[in-house]
Amino acid sequence: MTKSSITKRWVFNNLGVIILVMFMIDMIFIYAMQSYFYSSAKQYLISKINAVTSVLSVHSQDSATNFSAEMRNMLETFNEKDKIELMAVNSKGRVVLTSSGFSPDENVLMPDYEEAMDSGEGLYVGRLPSGEKILAVSVPISSFSSEYSSVRMVTSLTEIDNTIKSGAVAVTVLCLAVIILIVIIGLYFAGSIVKPIRQISSTARKFAIGDFSVRIKNDSNDEIGDLCMAINHMADELSNAEAMKNEFISSVSHELRTPLTAIKGWAETLLLDSESDYETVRKGVRVIVNETERLSQMVEELLDFSRMQSGHFTLQAETMDILAELGDAVLIYSKKAHTENINIVYNDPEMLPFVFGDKNRIRQVFINVIDNAVKYSSAGGTVIIKATQADGNVIVSVSDTGCGIKESDLAKVKTKFYKANQTRRGSGIGLAVADEIITLHGGKLDILSAGEGKGTTVKITLPAKTQQENLNGKK
Repeated sequence: MTKSSITKRWVFNNLGVIILVMFMIDMIFIYAMQSYFYSSAKQYLISKINAVTSVLSVHSQDSATNFSAEMRNMLETFNEKDKIELMAVNSKGRVVLTSSGFSPDENVLMPDYEEAMDSGEGLYVGRLPSGEKILAVSVPISSFSSEYSSVRMVTSLTEIDNTIKSGAVAVTVLCLAVIILIVIIGLYFAGSIVKPIRQISSTARKFAIGDFSVRIKNDSNDEIGDLCMAINHMADELSNAEAMKNEFISSVSHELRTPLTAIKGWAETLLLDSESDYETVRKGVRVIVNETERLSQMVEELLDFSRMQSGHFTLQAETMDILAELGDAVLIYSKKAHTENINIVYNDPEMLPFVFGDKNRIRQVFINVIDNAVKYSSAGGTVIIKATQADGNVIVSVSDTGCGIKESDLAKVKTKFYKANQTRRGSGIGLAVADEIITLHGGKLDILSAGEGKGTTVKITLPAKTQQENLNGKK
């Protein structure tokens, strides 16, 4: 399919309409100018010939006056004979006297005379045999003269036509100038749109092959400029996402390799060393179990993340006791924290409202958050876990005295693949999955930190079921 550019479409569509409109304006102006000049000339001739007939009427009523002599004298002394020719037509319809002294050709048509004889006044615009364009006006005078039937005035339209032509040329030149100006402005405007669009297309093709280093030069402060800014911002985000993805792949590869190496090493040791004592076997099996559990947790996070991305992440919601799930999570990490010389402080409240949700997913969130608190704390640190209720919500907070988070990283820590601290193990998707789970439950997960080295608090807020909802749930 042949590609049609915006410039070509503008030229063939908009410019065509503009040229048609300007042509119509030109024609209308020329027609109006011609009508005005011709109408003015007709009115002038009519006024002059009416003045002549008025004088002749006066002479016809004076019996002492020779009408023919007065007629001849009037034609000879006609003061506008240089522009208008005055004629006297006899009763046979022939011109017998003229102000110029020259009689016209007998074959010259006089439609105005015939019209005057029929209706009392005649007008004619036509051409002489010589090609000269004329305007003729005739008025009958047979009512006060038996010798003459009409007087006739004829003037040349050459000068008027030349004036009209000059005006038409001026208007046409003006229209052409307007069209040229519109073309220049239009092409400049189209270029101001087409140029950034071509740049956007070229840049988008580079984005498509994974090159996010290029940026669109933006000189516009309009919608095109907004589009360029949006695409540049998109490139920044894609570049960051690509970097985080690569970092994620590297991190996951390292995370997978470490437990696999440990499992393989201890398995080979136990397999090859037949003289291993009970304690060595027990230690090796414990390492294998712990590392397998670690691998299982990591794979589960990856599967959850995959389900989130594909939109297949679902909940098996029911009325649940959130304290039971929180207690299980604390119990799971108590021994691990004790081994790493980290103190977990958890004051189990007597009662909290029930929550409608997926207990396995909620427990997964608690495990993830507590695991992070332990993981990012140093030996001798403390992890404080609290569960309260406020304003119809159940609030669980997990605070640690660990490495903390920089203020610039706080807004990114829940982003997939992002790791604020690259020195600690983890895939960088645990908090992203946890945040998605809490959001699906209608709650929110907030991460607070006063800065590096000042610890971190993760606050989980979930809507509690009301008493009426609890009753409905029991029915």
